[in-house]
Amino acid sequence: MQAHNISFFMLKYTIRLSLFLNIAVLIPVCAGLLSDALWIADVYGPASAARGILLSIYGAILIVSTALLFSRDVMLVAPLLLIQVVYKLTTPFSVGSFSNPVVISNLVIATVHIVTLSLIVRENRHQT
Repeated sequence: MQAHNISFFMLKYTIRLSLFLNIAVLIPVCAGLLSDALWIADVYGPASAARGILLSIYGAILIVSTALLFSRDVMLVAPLLLIQVVYKLTTPFSVGSFSNPVVISNLVIATVHIVTLSLIVRENRHQT
């Protein structure tokens, strides 16, 4: 039972880490997209419909991540992180580069989210 308590603590910690990481990254990115900050054009290109769509997606992830900080159901976190892992791991191929700063940050964040997802799966198996 002691090991289970430690793993549940680790699960809660990594979920919070993943969600706070989303929030910490997306607040400045969304603010930059909204304000058309100079660095945004360097990273995401000039203002366009595609950037507006990206802002909508990032904004949704930011809102859901914030809301999930207050949820007690860890299984609600899994779909958000899974979608993020898939799109973040495919980004280098769609961008055509592994050296783009967005690609690099996506791969780092995906790694954190993979750890969190693995703990969610492990905890779910213990409960069934």
